[in-house]
Amino acid sequence: MAISRVSPAINPSFGPGGGASGSGNPGGPPRGPGGADPGTPGVESAGAWQFWIDRGGTFTDIVAQRPDGELVVHKLLSENPERYADAPLQGIRELLGLGPDQPIPAERVAVVKMGTTVATNALLERKGDRTLLITTQGFGDGLRIGYQHRPDIFARRIQLPEMLYEQVIEVAERLSAQGQVLQAITAAEELRVTAALRRAYDQGIRGCAIAFVHGDRYPNHEQQVAQLARQVGFEQISISHEVSPLIKWVSRGDTTVLDAYLSPILRRYVDRMERELIPEPSGETAREAAGLAALGLATAPLSNSPLAPAAKLLFMQSNGGLTPAPNFQGKDSILSGPAGGIVGAVQTSRAAGFDQIISFDMGGTSTDVAHFSRDFSQDGSGSDNYERLFETEVAGVRLRAPMMAIHTVAAGGARFSSSMGLATGWGQTLRGPIRGLPATATVAP
Repeated sequence: MAISRVSPAINPSFGPGGGASGSGNPGGPPRGPGGADPGTPGVESAGAWQFWIDRGGTFTDIVAQRPDGELVVHKLLSENPERYADAPLQGIRELLGLGPDQPIPAERVAVVKMGTTVATNALLERKGDRTLLITTQGFGDGLRIGYQHRPDIFARRIQLPEMLYEQVIEVAERLSAQGQVLQAITAAEELRVTAALRRAYDQGIRGCAIAFVHGDRYPNHEQQVAQLARQVGFEQISISHEVSPLIKWVSRGDTTVLDAYLSPILRRYVDRMERELIPEPSGETAREAAGLAALGLATAPLSNSPLAPAAKLLFMQSNGGLTPAPNFQGKDSILSGPAGGIVGAVQTSRAAGFDQIISFDMGGTSTDVAHFSRDFSQDGSGSDNYERLFETEVAGVRLRAPMMAIHTVAAGGARFSSSMGLATGWGQTLRGPIRGLPATATVAP
């Protein structure tokens, strides 16, 4: 795979899956909950590489800035198990001139900003973690019943959406809309719920979603049951008042289940990236970090603390903002990859003097289309108007979380070339310049 150099005139503060990273991010998208300012001073250390990565369903694209300021682009297959286990890490190794098994020196990497489809693919293929739903007694079928929407009102056969949770535990508890305890969780009920949690745990379920009626405003009962789940040993515990603290139990419950279903997959991937990019602290650094944790002062993992090495790992969220790896959640990762494409299209168009655009992002697997319009006030000042959705349905799953308004068509370049009889292998099919990239950007077999 040839590596092509791009003119340094291209703005190095922006890359696919990275968003605008100028100081303060003027005009950039607002940050979501837990979002990080990609322009944080001091992250881009002198003498180290910066990487902007877009891991798509078919290809992984990398734009990297060398320590001397020159930009290079690199492209490789997202899935190629015969050659490597993970495309972004392999791309970083190739650009740094390292072998497949050589460790990545943390001091040579200043920052990695990444958009990924790991959670999206897990949702589409229904390959998330086994999940247990815990809810108020009498509401065990509530998420399956949903809102009773009928998109095709004359359909004689109703296709109910597939549920992401595997089992349900109903808890004898109830709070009123004003917070009055109508039914407390008794000691006997705690024993019954604990026994049910142990049975699910013994069956191999390690994640649970807790969503009680009126739990968004009055979370005491959710917290009480979450503590029981921790004592049993559940590794992923998504609580509705933390994941989606809004009214409407159905939407809140669906979002909490989705978070419990995808977060373990995402966390394993993020942890692997962190292990490769950020080595475990040792010696005095580890002792200082442990001391802070004992005092309750360390609220984030070491990779996001002042004691961490220079490398910083940021992920693009569905809302268009970047967030540190420890804060990257399943519910905010569905459009991680496409969101970076919209931010990139907007910033590129603005630099060219266009304030109203329709972005068209064709990948190998799917095509994403979005709209952007810059609003102008009477004094001539403009403000960005990134169109967002706050409640939507993705792959048959209801979701309530801020995300870019993206329309996806399941038809990408690989599908088109296959239907035209052109797909005989990436290196064999496309030789020479690629349309849409500089003439120097080539893909060789």
